[in-house]
Amino acid sequence: MIQRRQFLGGAALAAWSATSFVPVWAQNAPNLGTPELPAPGFARQKVGDVEVIAVNDGVARRPLGEEFVRNAPLAEVKAMLASQNLSTDFIDIPFTAFVLVMGSQRVLIDTGLGEFAPPTAGKLLANLAAAGLQPADITAVLISHYHGDHINGLRKRDGSWTFPNAKVHVPAPEHAFWMDDAKMNAAPEALKGAFQGARRVFADKPADKLVLLQPGAKVLPGIASIAAFGHTPGHTLFEVTSAGQTFTYLADLTNAPTLFARNPDWAVQFDMDAEAARRVRREMLARVAAKDALVGGFHFPFPAFGRKVVAGNGYAFQPVA
Repeated sequence: MIQRRQFLGGAALAAWSATSFVPVWAQNAPNLGTPELPAPGFARQKVGDVEVIAVNDGVARRPLGEEFVRNAPLAEVKAMLASQNLSTDFIDIPFTAFVLVMGSQRVLIDTGLGEFAPPTAGKLLANLAAAGLQPADITAVLISHYHGDHINGLRKRDGSWTFPNAKVHVPAPEHAFWMDDAKMNAAPEALKGAFQGARRVFADKPADKLVLLQPGAKVLPGIASIAAFGHTPGHTLFEVTSAGQTFTYLADLTNAPTLFARNPDWAVQFDMDAEAARRVRREMLARVAAKDALVGGFHFPFPAFGRKVVAGNGYAFQPVA
């Protein structure tokens, strides 16, 4: 359970605007240029009998400051980026959801920023269409956690549901946290926007369309959930198994793999319980590397498919085409 000192001390306090449902960090800094968007904005992989489609929602560029990595000097962070031939002035943060095509089922994992996105994001529906899918085709949505870039795409600005035929499966502890009036009332003003955003999406979701899942349990046939608490109170990963092959969706286990997979003990400013996030990051990265499993991450560089391999004190991400 998140202790009050951890909750109040988390850099998530500065990550959200109290008057907006869009995270502050998703707003581009014009003087840093515009990030390049992938074209096409979708990619496919086969996992046994399941087709997994990565669907890009866009990219946000944010300045690199002292606050981004909470427990490492900025000089070390810049040195790690420079060693990978990356800019030391900014961080590009991609947003990529995944669709599982399983027989007649079309399962979307996380939803992007939707109509609440900055100019270089909110591309999920266009890229979904380019991949041959329409919102009405989605039969289920799995949500890893309630940060706005993962849930805002569920509803449009007019309040209508983006995926009208889908049941939405959410981690029970995550839902309980963000729907708790006492926690919202006690939260610092800077974090109230995150509570308001979660409630905008879920407060009046029809009961027959909202499914509370217990992290660690099976979600749907062939899909298991994995408790990975720390980034948020109920942060949950998903693993697909078919014909002896697996695909593990790592959600926000590592926001920027160039930093937090390479240095799993570093804490990104958005981890609400940094120590719990560090432990589960170490555990899960070791697990998928040992299995040579195909993985995907919401903030991984597109096409966001690849494998984790040991590199020094951490892990490198090796993309697959």
